[in-house]
Amino acid sequence: MEDASLVVSELTTNAVVHAKGIGDFFEVELRRRSGVLILEVSDSYQWRMPVLRDPGDEDADGRGLLIVNALAEKWGVRPRRTGKTVWAQLPIHHE
Repeated sequence: MEDASLVVSELTTNAVVHAKGIGDFFEVELRRRSGVLILEVSDSYQWRMPVLRDPGDEDADGRGLLIVNALAEKWGVRPRRTGKTVWAQLPIHHE
């Protein structure tokens, strides 16, 4: 649950920061399927797709996708007609 919360937080922060003023819309969708949780955050910003980067020690931002990459089994970006969807897949652990 903590991993899912952190991934959703990082993806929604990216959507708010990068889509600000460009339709100002984002939506979050969570689905459970075959032992995994799929998290999707869609926004209206389509001009630049997110990429995993290696920020320097002095950079104040740029670590969100590093966190998503570390926690998710896999993640990716899917263009939409009006923007994009960034998704992440996390395993569901039954205890």
